[in-house]
Amino acid sequence: MAEETTGFIKLDKLLIPLKDNKNELMFSYKGVLYPRRLCCAETFEALETMKVRKDDVLIAAYPKCGTNWAVHILNNLVAASYKDYLPGKTLQVLEFGTPETVKEMEDQPPPRVFTTHLHYNNIPKSVFENKVKILVIFRNPKDTAVSYYHFYNKNPLLPNVSSWDEFFQMFMNGEVGWRSYFEHALAWDKHMDEENILILTYEELKENLYEGIKLIADFYAFPLSEEKIKAIADKATFQEMNDNSPQTHGALGPIIFRKGEVGDWKTLFTEAQSQEMDAKFEECLAATKLGRKLQYDKYCKF
Repeated sequence: MAEETTGFIKLDKLLIPLKDNKNELMFSYKGVLYPRRLCCAETFEALETMKVRKDDVLIAAYPKCGTNWAVHILNNLVAASYKDYLPGKTLQVLEFGTPETVKEMEDQPPPRVFTTHLHYNNIPKSVFENKVKILVIFRNPKDTAVSYYHFYNKNPLLPNVSSWDEFFQMFMNGEVGWRSYFEHALAWDKHMDEENILILTYEELKENLYEGIKLIADFYAFPLSEEKIKAIADKATFQEMNDNSPQTHGALGPIIFRKGEVGDWKTLFTEAQSQEMDAKFEECLAATKLGRKLQYDKYCKF
């Protein structure tokens, strides 16, 4: 078996040199904001014809819903299942980098583990044509918003926001990177019952990490023993990942790992903001299958 491993973003490889002296950190592509130093229009165009394989592993998540957590889990599940699996030292986010990055991903041997924050409609069509199995992670919208706010102000590749109040309105209006949380959720809700898609929530993983990892292992048909799954779960807690982040994520560790709590939204939301989010959720997601899975009343009410 391959040794335990993890993935992380190695920015010196993925940063895109700017062609001008403008200081804008974000750019718009087809109406969606992306970080200018990580994404470019040419990469999105290259992704449209990217060659995917049926045995690829794809993780999809709106920003700050648990991407790094899911990548850590899946990299270790794959490493335990394929003795020759040697993951690159770069967390392979589909939309990060240049067209050359896409070509490098295409040339990698199987199994390949990718992740993306892209909206369902913007994921390369060949992913769905080849029925690639996709693990989708969602988190309750209030904790997502608070985590994203802190991420904006700690990450030098994203613009600072003057206040939580300003960011809250940006989040509600979909004026943040990768656009609206609610648009993402509504798109995935339409595909929840498809056999190649598994949707788990951040809260489910927090409440029973072993069962969550077992679900993922079963979904991908990884032939692992209960003991091995438990060993992976023991090393996939937030505290364990945070403690190891200087080795796995370097300088990005403090940016990516903050609290990892459920309910941290109560530290910033005002009563009026909570009610505004409640109304938005009721309008968009309350009646959907994904909305019910998010257990909004349990995790998002004072």
